[in-house]
Order: sequence, then structure tokens, then C-alpha cells
Amino acid sequence: MGAYDAVVVGSGPNGLTAAATLAASGRKVLVIEASEEIGGGTRSAELTLPGFIHDVCSAIHPLGAGSPVFASLGVGDWIHPEVAVSHPLDGGRSGAVWRDIEVTADRLGDDGGRYRRLVGPLAARADSLVDMVLGPLGVPSDPVLLSRFGVPGLGSAAVLARAFGTDEMRGLVAGMAAHAITPLTTPFTGALAELFFASAHAFGWPAARGGSQTIANQLASVVLDGGGAIETGRRVASLDEIPQAPIVLLDVMPFAALSIAGARLDERSVRRLVRWSAGPGVFKVDWALDGPVPWTDETSGRAGTVHVGGAFEEVARAEADVAAGRHPDAPFVLVAQQSLFDSSRAPDGKHTLWGYCHVPAGSTVDMTDAIERQIERFAPGFRDLILARHTFDTLGYERHNPNYVGGDIAGGAFRWQNAMRFGKARHYRIGDGVYLCSAATPPGAGVHGMNGHHAAQAATADAR
Repeated sequence: MGAYDAVVVGSGPNGLTAAATLAASGRKVLVIEASEEIGGGTRSAELTLPGFIHDVCSAIHPLGAGSPVFASLGVGDWIHPEVAVSHPLDGGRSGAVWRDIEVTADRLGDDGGRYRRLVGPLAARADSLVDMVLGPLGVPSDPVLLSRFGVPGLGSAAVLARAFGTDEMRGLVAGMAAHAITPLTTPFTGALAELFFASAHAFGWPAARGGSQTIANQLASVVLDGGGAIETGRRVASLDEIPQAPIVLLDVMPFAALSIAGARLDERSVRRLVRWSAGPGVFKVDWALDGPVPWTDETSGRAGTVHVGGAFEEVARAEADVAAGRHPDAPFVLVAQQSLFDSSRAPDGKHTLWGYCHVPAGSTVDMTDAIERQIERFAPGFRDLILARHTFDTLGYERHNPNYVGGDIAGGAFRWQNAMRFGKARHYRIGDGVYLCSAATPPGAGVHGMNGHHAAQAATADAR
């Protein structure tokens, strides 16, 4: 059948994990990547000034630190901030999630007991929870734990927030749920908030030492050590252009899979793939700074991730605006401060900052000023520290990585991912010997590699 047992098209974290899973099982794998560099959403680069290392897309990896397949492959050199997440509010206040759940609960005041009761059991059994949430579908291994997670999480973040009385805790719920890039009234956004809270205590919200690129490099080493090969700078338009192999995995979005795989797709998969739709996009800014961000509150300067958006109602309004096709005047901004904890990211005394907000798909509106105004609101003097900046609008992001259709970094609209999650192995197999392994497959977006791992397992099971 040729020199390779499998060919993987695309070297994002899922494509590389699929290839590494196959290589670890003794198969010889070829990975083909259109870009000159591997990594997809885990690339790092000097985007602003020499010596300033920025994560081009993914920056903080709570699900990566808890990923069963990353652990099995020896992937991950993690740096853990003291505070996983902070959420500043006006007046120098903030909510924060510390690694220690007791410290977190104690600092949440009147909401501390409720937080401990909600998150404590999930964090204590986080390994089992992650296995069920990121694992293949089937009979749950821990139905009681799943019920504790699923029953409150079935509702929206708006419903979950009503269980708490303080602005600090309600703000934290908003920030966690807003990672879904959908209105906070959407079902299952409560579950996402719960999962992120639990992961902060069980696994942390770490950055990859030296940049997210190291995750891709570690996965690539598994492939190469197993006798495989990686080709970059080679765009695949058709399966006719790749070597023959009994297994082909595509780390691409569904529309690209339709184009590349063509006649090899089965009819049921074609009907499913054409129903795929991208979600909203992002506008991203990377900064080179002359010093750390001067947050007004006491915890944000110790956090790896800062959710900038104010009160729950403000974040909810911003996300609703994006869903309605509007650009919020006061966007919700996700900020990462890797250089506070990793000196390799910037020259001595200098810092990097990473941030993005959500925007309508395909937007070309420059959100730099709106983003910086939001940060300045909670960190007066921030703009005085800026040495240089680099921006990506949605189309720039799509040019950088075609998997980010219209600037969508999440693999599809949140409602679609929920529907896809309740599927079977056929959601990876899209034709005879052809499998989809991108973030558009279960269990969805995030740098955890489980999409690629499950697709590789489905392929090997079919081969047997």
C-alpha cells in the first residue's frame, strides 16, 4: 500500500496527536502541513519585536494539562501561575480562582460555601470528570459524578450565576462561560463554566514553557521517533496528491474536508458536513510591554489569565452583541500574561501580553482601541507601557490558519458542537479509510488532542 501506514493532513494539535497516537502504536505516519511551520493553533512567534515570544493563537491550557492523551505521550512542560484566573471589577475589586479551592472559597466571602459545594466534588474527581467529558461516548464510568456536573450545567451561565450573590462570583461565572463564544443564555454554558472552575483546581491553567509551540514540537518528536515524517509547505487540495495509505486523517474544517476528500466521502457524512457552520470570530492583539500591566486590583497581577469585561451583565451584553452581528463598544477581552511566569518570553524587565475579543464572523473592524480601553479601565497607565503591538482581524487569522474560518477559533458554532458531542465513532469516519480529526469533531475545541486521539483510535479499530 506504500511507504506509510497512515497520512495526516494538517499539523494542528489534533492532527499531530492523531499522528503521535498512531506512531505510538507502531505505525509509520506521514504528516503534511500547508504552512512552513507545524503547530496550527499552537504556534509561537516574534510577532512584535525581537526577543518577544508571542503565542499566535492558544496561550493557556487547562484542558491540555488535564489531557489523558498528552499525559500518556509525555507532552507538556507546564508553568502554573499562583492565580489561575482573575476577573477585575470597577473600584479595584476582583474575583479570582486560585489553585487551592479553600483559598478561593475563603476569598469569595458569602459565595464561598456555595462555590465549595458546587466545584469541590468536581475538582476532587476531576480525572474521572475529564475522562467522561473528553472521552468516547458510552456508559458513564461515574454516573453520580456526571449527574453532579450535568444537572447544574444543563442550564445557561445566566441560570448558574443566579445561585450566587456577589459581583465577584457572578463575574467569574461570566468569564468562564464566555469562552464558548455564544450568549450567556445558551444552554450548556453553565457546564463549561463548571468544567473550567474544576480544572483550575485539579490541573491549573498553565502556560507552556517557552511558548505553545513546544506542545507541537513534543508531539512531532513522538511521530519522528516512531519512524514517521513531517512535510511542511505543502498544501493538499485532493487526496490524489498524497501517498497511498490505508488510513487518512484530516485535521481540517468540514468544508475543506468536502473539497479534499471528494468522492471518497460517504453520503451520510456529506449530509452532516454540509450542515456545519462557523461561529463568531476573534480580533487579537499581542503587545510588547516595558513592564507588567498595572492592574488596580491585588490579584490580577498574579494571574496567568485575566478576564476583562466587568460585571456579569456587561459580559453578557457584549457576547449578545457579537451573536447579533454587532461589535460591542466594551468587549469581553481574554488576556494572558505568560511572561510574568516565564522569563524566556521577553527580554529582562520587559513583558509580553496576549489578548483577544469576540467579533462577528468575517469582521474587518479594528478593535484595538476598544480592547485597550477595557484594559486601561482596570489598569490605568497600561497604554504608557506599550512598546509595540501586532494585530489579527478575522480574515488575517483565517489567512494564517485556514481552519479559522471567518476568524472562528472554536471549530464551529457552540450550538453545533453540542449536537456533535452526542455522536458516535462515525463522526470521525467520513469515508472508507478517511477520518476527520479537527476541532470540528467531538469533544470540541481546546488544546487537548483528544479529537485526534479518538479519530486515530477509530481508524485503528476499523483497520482491525
